[in-house]
Amino acid sequence: MKILIVGKGGREHALAWKVKQSSKVSDVFVAPGNVGMKDIATLVNISETNAEELANWAEANHIDLVIVGPESSLVAGVADQMNAKGIKVWGPNQNAAQIEGSKDFAKIIMNKYDVPTAVHQTFTNTADAIQYLEKVGVPIVIKADGLAAGKGVVLPTTMDEARATVVDMLEDNRFGDAGARIVIEEFLEGNEYSLMCFVHGNKVVPMVMAQDHKRAYDNDEGPNTGGMGAYAPCFTADSDETAIAVKTIMQPVADGLVKEGKPFTGFLYGGLILTKEGFKTIEFNARFGDPEAEVILPLLESDLVDVILSMLTDGEIPKVKWKNEYCVGVVLASEGYPQEPKLGYPLKNVKADGVNNMIFNAGVAEKDGQIISNGGRILVVTGSAPTFKEAKANAYAMMDQVSTEGTFFRKDIGHRFKEK
Repeated sequence: MKILIVGKGGREHALAWKVKQSSKVSDVFVAPGNVGMKDIATLVNISETNAEELANWAEANHIDLVIVGPESSLVAGVADQMNAKGIKVWGPNQNAAQIEGSKDFAKIIMNKYDVPTAVHQTFTNTADAIQYLEKVGVPIVIKADGLAAGKGVVLPTTMDEARATVVDMLEDNRFGDAGARIVIEEFLEGNEYSLMCFVHGNKVVPMVMAQDHKRAYDNDEGPNTGGMGAYAPCFTADSDETAIAVKTIMQPVADGLVKEGKPFTGFLYGGLILTKEGFKTIEFNARFGDPEAEVILPLLESDLVDVILSMLTDGEIPKVKWKNEYCVGVVLASEGYPQEPKLGYPLKNVKADGVNNMIFNAGVAEKDGQIISNGGRILVVTGSAPTFKEAKANAYAMMDQVSTEGTFFRKDIGHRFKEK
């Protein structure tokens, strides 16, 4: 089979690396990819949001399966264009991708299908939003309705900060059209988890649960980012906790989207929080999380292509096997990320051994034969091992060889881990 991965970040590197291991696969292409992937895949110079050109290229090159990575591609209609040409695609169409593309739409679905989530209201008017803030108080969560690259969520702890955030989004257009509508919701207490599922219509197959670290700095301080590191499993795919989350959250949403005439196909991501009342939903994403993909895929024992193909048929739900190991991933970021990352620094040792460690490249480029930093998140270093302690040690030992001038990383990834 010839496989095309759409995207250019660490998630897409991890997907290409995993797909390459399949006995069914002869060729792996990534569009547009990045220079750090060229050892395992052929790079295709087409933007990840140019849906029509991607579909034309896939058709002309007889691609057997397309796996869509980023949310921007899904909202741009990449899956729709592939479907129109009869090309097998793993990723939701534009209608189903609204589960991530609009926080308001996601809340409507959750309310309609009794999926536990925070109390919330949606606003387009500053005065109404501030009036509501003054009624409910802080701490509070304020979200841009649309896509903001994982940065459109603010957690103000003072009323002044909350008011300023509303003005910033609704009047100062901090997130452009994505912030023209905002969702204000209650602040939920508890540990956050990421539950990814393989979904096709009503078929839902959970992966191991991971935990992402969103804040830029140690001790969960600093601004929200796209993710500074992750580890898995917090709960195994066959655990009671995962079964409850699937039954109360993931399955009802998949079933609800089918009933709404917007059936979902692809990786459905549930951002969950374990409160005193049980799991509640923070958000849904229409694709694999990043950096969660980089720590979940190394634990997948089954052939990823086999799992996707069996999900796409009308046959039985596949049995997915997982390694009895832990994986810890640490993001190397550019100084100044997420506000104003400083780019163009030379990088070293951007390849790993592929046994206990992997390096998945994201924001990298090549200049005069040298790999340089070219994004806020540069790469993800992962360590795998039978115990969490060893996996973390493996990841940080590799990071010590990789980090360089103009970069930083969190030194406490996995700090909430508890031995079962």
